[in-house]
Formats: sequence, C-alpha cells, structure tokens
Amino acid sequence: MEIGIVIYDENYWNKSIGTKALKLWTSEVFNDNPQIEHLGLTTFSGNPRMMKAAEKIGFTQEARIRKVRYWNGTYYDSMKYGVTREEWEKLSQK
Repeated sequence: MEIGIVIYDENYWNKSIGTKALKLWTSEVFNDNPQIEHLGLTTFSGNPRMMKAAEKIGFTQEARIRKVRYWNGTYYDSMKYGVTREEWEKLSQK
C-alpha cells in the first residue's frame, strides 16, 4: 500500500507539520489495517522536504528510478521509500 500527504499552502511548509502528519497517517494505517505488512510512499528528487520527512520518521529509501519525472523543464528521479510493520512497531516503542 502506498500513502502520502500534500500540504498545498506554502505558509505551512518548514514547520514540521508534514513530518507530524506523515507519522500520524502511518500509525493510523498500520493500526487500522493489521493485514498490511509494508507501507510505501513515492516522491521525487525535487521534493527534499518529503524525502527528509520520510527518513526522519523511519522510512527507508528502497528505490530510485532515474529521470522519470518531468516538471518545469527539468527531469527528476522518482524516490521510493518504505517501512515494514515490524520496523514501525520498533520505532514506535522508542
């Protein structure tokens, strides 16, 4: 299963809101869906805030697909992150 968040209003960027939202969303998905063993999210290399948020809460970079996203005249890599239930539960106990 893939998850993600979007914060459209730039006034709310750089305030750790995305990190908190992603952490809460990850917990809710695992808690409400005991059959799910892995959560993934995909962003692009032009979104370093999302990459940092994913890594900060415990997601691991699992893949980089080079030059597949085109935006504003530039090609970017697709960045795939994931966390297993076991990893998440260990992180949640800290």
